[in-house]
Order: sequence, then C-alpha cells, then structure tokens
Amino acid sequence: MKMKKIIYLTITALAVVACKEEPKDYVTFSGKITNQNSDSLVIGSNAEGDFERRITVTADGTFSDTLKVVTGGYYIFDGTESTPLYLKNGLDVHLTLDTKQFDETIVYNGSGAIANNYLAKKALTEEAIMDNDALFALSKEDFDIKLETIEKEYMKNLDQATTLDSTFVANEKKEFVGLKKYLIKNQEEEFFLRTVLGKGNMSPKFIAYENHAGGTTSLDDLKGKYVYIDVWATWCGPCIAQIPFLKELEKEYHGKNIEFVSLSIDEPKDYDKWKTMIIEKELGGIQLLADKAWKSEFIKNYKINGIPRFLLIDPEGKIISPKAPKPSVKELKELFNSLSI
Repeated sequence: MKMKKIIYLTITALAVVACKEEPKDYVTFSGKITNQNSDSLVIGSNAEGDFERRITVTADGTFSDTLKVVTGGYYIFDGTESTPLYLKNGLDVHLTLDTKQFDETIVYNGSGAIANNYLAKKALTEEAIMDNDALFALSKEDFDIKLETIEKEYMKNLDQATTLDSTFVANEKKEFVGLKKYLIKNQEEEFFLRTVLGKGNMSPKFIAYENHAGGTTSLDDLKGKYVYIDVWATWCGPCIAQIPFLKELEKEYHGKNIEFVSLSIDEPKDYDKWKTMIIEKELGGIQLLADKAWKSEFIKNYKINGIPRFLLIDPEGKIISPKAPKPSVKELKELFNSLSI
C-alpha cells in the first residue's frame, strides 16, 4: 500500500508539472474573415523597423499562424483596409471580421481580446473624428470645447479596459497627446483654408515647373480655363488609385474649358521614376514636376501636408476649392456641372 501510494503521488506530481505550461515566447494569431479581399493578411509594425509577416488566408476565410514579436503596436492589412493590433509574446489572439463593414465588425477573442477590442473601438472613434468636417469648421472656442469632450470620452474608454497593463495604458495616453496636437493643427489649417485660401481669393502660383512634354509651365499660362490640379507622387498608393478615374475625366472633358494638371512632388532621386510612370501608365493632361518637392512654395502656400490633394481654380486664377473632390467621387462632376464646364 505504501509503495502504491508513493507511485500514485509521483504520477500526480508529474501530472501537475505537465499541466503547467511554460510561457510561450510567441503569439498565436488566428481568425476568420468573411468576404475576404485577398488570400493573405499582412502584419506589420507601427514602430521603426522592418517587421512584416504575410499570413495565408484559406478559401473559407480562416487563418492561423505564430509570430515572435516585440511587445507593441502593429497593424493588419487585408489588401484594402487596415486596423491596429496589439501583440505580445504569450498572447492567443483570435479575430473575426466581415470586410463589407470592416471596422464595425471587428471582434477579438482570446487572451489578447481586451487590448485589441479597445483598439478596434478607438479606430472607429478616430475615423468618425477625422471624417467630421463640421468639427474643423467650428470656431476656435467651440472647437476647444468639443476637443475636451473627445478627450474625456477617450480616457473613459481607456479606463473601462481595466485589465490592460500599465505600459499599454501609458502608450495610449501618449498617443492621444499626439492625436490632440494633430487635431489642433488640422483645425488651424482648415481655418486658413476658409480664409486665406477661401473661394474667390487669388490662387498661389507656381512658376516654370518642368513639363514632361517639354519646356516649363506656369499657372499663369493656363489662365482663361478652369484648372483642376492633382498633387501626387509616384510612391503614393492612394494617388495612383485615383489615376484611372482621372483618365476617364480627362477623356470626358476633352475639348472643354478645363485643363487637368498632375503636379508631382517627387524628390530628385525619383525623377526617372516619375518620367517612366507617366509613359508606362499613359498619363494624360499636363504632367508637371514641382521644383522642390514638399518644400515648393506652391505646396507650402496651399498648406499641403498629405496627398493626394486636389485643387480647382477658375479661369481668372481665383480659387474655387483648395480641397476639391477627388476624381473617384460623383461630387466632382456635380461641381463641374454647377460651373457649366
């Protein structure tokens, strides 16, 4: 009996030891995507570095992989849209989403659920803020009041995620400081657009920009016609996505009282790439290269800090819109029609 008891206790002890798993030095990331946009997901790092992992998504939308990571912020890109992600070795993260309503349907389960569901909710909130033109049209006083309300709501959501570790919380609070600065800067720029660059004011000018067709072109050379300017660069994905729509517009309005100008802000190192892309993509309109990329006076005078950016100028050289609709939306043709172009 004594020997049996010893054997039993030994087996029990081994079983207990066996049940105690060693901490994982990797993340398990799995999930299911409905209406998938591609056969893979890209996981990349928000921090400086070259971490990038492509995960295969099967025909039924499921995926699973393990990743060794440095704790911190990452992103998921499905070929069309992206969303933030928090990863830490040892977590088991399971994602479900429907690409038809990408951000609205994101749900996380597993040991990384709380942090990542918080990030998904935050992304929705920030998207609503960024798309709220009325927010940036407020007076400085009303904008400050609204910004205080946004900050309180932001911190409330963060406080409700009670089990988040202190490092994550500290980073999120730091990120909000950056967001707040961005919103303030945006509001100041929108005020500038409504006043200095308001409709009816004379447009800033560009002078003697290189024309891909030969020679140089200045804005004054185009007086007498409406001028629709697409500020872009060869490295800008969203800019390139607008090219097919722009080409259709050029074709539809050919011979009418409007010039389509594509103004590249490529750096000198990308000069050959600019010339090649124009030929390979058979770009039409007037193809110009800004003299000093982002630092060109025309770019600075229009407060352009993100591209693509579209401008519309009337035949007298006056501003119609310092932030005109992009070629892919119906509002642009509606604007053209209202001007009888």
